[in-house]
Amino acid sequence: MSQKLLLNATEVHIILHRLACQLIENHSDFQHTVLIGLQPRGKYLAHRLTQLLQKDYGVHAIRLGFLDITFFRDDFRRSGKPLEANKTQIDFLVENQKVVFIDDVLFTGRSINAALTAIQSFGRPSEVELLTLIDRRFSRHLPIQPDYRGRQVDAINDEVVKVCWQEKEGEDAVYLVTQP
Repeated sequence: MSQKLLLNATEVHIILHRLACQLIENHSDFQHTVLIGLQPRGKYLAHRLTQLLQKDYGVHAIRLGFLDITFFRDDFRRSGKPLEANKTQIDFLVENQKVVFIDDVLFTGRSINAALTAIQSFGRPSEVELLTLIDRRFSRHLPIQPDYRGRQVDAINDEVVKVCWQEKEGEDAVYLVTQP
């Protein structure tokens, strides 16, 4: 197994600030916008963006939630290993709100498809957008594209994009991992 560094901590930091600024441009005071981190890996990006928006840009009216999509996926019964569900934490309605889904890597689009189904339990959004740190643009199974992307990565199928977060792995970095 080999891995190639795609983004170091400084580059991740710069991208996070750019994404935060793009969100501010489109959502201003976030009065009618909610941020939803997709479990498990999107919660780190969502939490980090929320911190930046609050501390560095003075946006304090942010509603942040986390959505577990495990049992909404169309392939959840196809895996031989037992599934580990995460906790959904949404303490607000999304009815008539702009929802921004946040995930670390956009790969096939199946997670986003599941999230679109799962979010209906919390109301009908007026609009849904997608923010992703890494867009694996040539791997899509469904016609889903991000509205906000940190970086596009062209990876072939046996390559894995691994996003590391300081909070979980002890570093902010993105690697391209090649399986033998």
